[in-house]
Amino acid sequence: MTLLEPTTTASVDRTIKLITTGKSGGSTCNTDLAAEPWDFDSRPGYGPGASMGDVIPTNAPRQGSLPAEYRDASPEELDRRIRAVKETMGERLVILGHFYQRSEVVQYADYVGDSFQLANAAKANPKADAIVFCGVHFMAETADLLSGPDQAVILPNLAAGCSMADMANIDQVEECWEELEAQFGPLDQPGSDGRVPVIPVTYMNSSAALKAFCGRNGGIVCTSSNAETVLAWAFERGQRVLFFPDQHLGRNTAKAMGVPLEQMPMWNPNRPMGGNDAETLDDSQVILWHGFCSVHKRFTVEQIERARVEYPGVRVIVHPECPMPVVDAADEYGSTDYISKAIAAAPAGSTFAIGTEINLVQRLAAQYPEHTIFCLDDVVCPCSTMYRIHPGYLAWVLESLADSDSTGPEAARVVNRITVPAADAAPARLALERMLAARPPVAGGGGIVAS
Repeated sequence: MTLLEPTTTASVDRTIKLITTGKSGGSTCNTDLAAEPWDFDSRPGYGPGASMGDVIPTNAPRQGSLPAEYRDASPEELDRRIRAVKETMGERLVILGHFYQRSEVVQYADYVGDSFQLANAAKANPKADAIVFCGVHFMAETADLLSGPDQAVILPNLAAGCSMADMANIDQVEECWEELEAQFGPLDQPGSDGRVPVIPVTYMNSSAALKAFCGRNGGIVCTSSNAETVLAWAFERGQRVLFFPDQHLGRNTAKAMGVPLEQMPMWNPNRPMGGNDAETLDDSQVILWHGFCSVHKRFTVEQIERARVEYPGVRVIVHPECPMPVVDAADEYGSTDYISKAIAAAPAGSTFAIGTEINLVQRLAAQYPEHTIFCLDDVVCPCSTMYRIHPGYLAWVLESLADSDSTGPEAARVVNRITVPAADAAPARLALERMLAARPPVAGGGGIVAS
């Protein structure tokens, strides 16, 4: 297990550039990561990084050409321009930065957190005319759902999508629902036990259309920190759960709740009945969608074993989007917030091997120098789509807002605004409200000690 040089730990971008120019040891999954993201705007695909092998939908949003003045600007000039707009707009502007964003972007964020924490931050700032979400598309959609109608939610780069969210689209889920209805009868009719045949549960990492589907069909949204609470809510109301799009979060959570693996069949949307027979579906408790996060799929049991050999006493914490064998081999698993809080609370001199996105891991290593903190995966391979956000795009959307002397989003030149269609907004909010009302017995970070 190779630790990165102290001078590079705060910036994955700098680390990659040093590796690709031979000025530092280590390796990266794609040397194209050293290029700027606008080099890939005109190409189909998620871009270099963890999701580069995933198939992108043909209708995925593309980012138009970034003006040359932003592409050619030095980091110092971009910094000056971004900070100038922040100062001018004051509380009329809120910048949100996801944990997985590059440090060069996070430094400008008013709030840093996971997707749901940042959506709540958007909701908690009603005075802001503009909410700039430095994350990915589904996160900006959720912020739009939870913010006011007069607030503009902006995604600096429209190509910042999510391959896992794209693995379940509304047409596929509706077709699945029809097949399940053919199997179980009307899905809104309770059985003798008072529960309906199936409750749909979508992970926060999904489109607003899927959140709306859950809202319309008695379902609910979950996050990585409250998935167990949400599944318990769903089991009270349904005989089984259809969980999408991430199979690993669904499997790991249900397994921890005592659901046998044989009662968690996979639903492959490209096969009739998801690739299952009637008996398998009848016996199921959780039907798992065939989706995954390419960042967390990179972590392996072998990496954990090597970390334990090289760092005796190491504390291994992984994200629940990791495959089940990895979660089982770890000491703990939990959300990004749980990981951050666990490190903050640890006694000085602790050693952590972390299984989540490299930008967060390196930032934690820089933030807590009293600990030894490293990523389980030696290869530097950030989230492809989070990496599409760059200070150049941030400066562009901010200066577009500041072009107007008037106040309010309708007076400014708003670019890259994300708006959820009205037909989806109300049912999607309903699914989110159900999640907010489903509270765990004890508030916490959503972490579980692996057995």
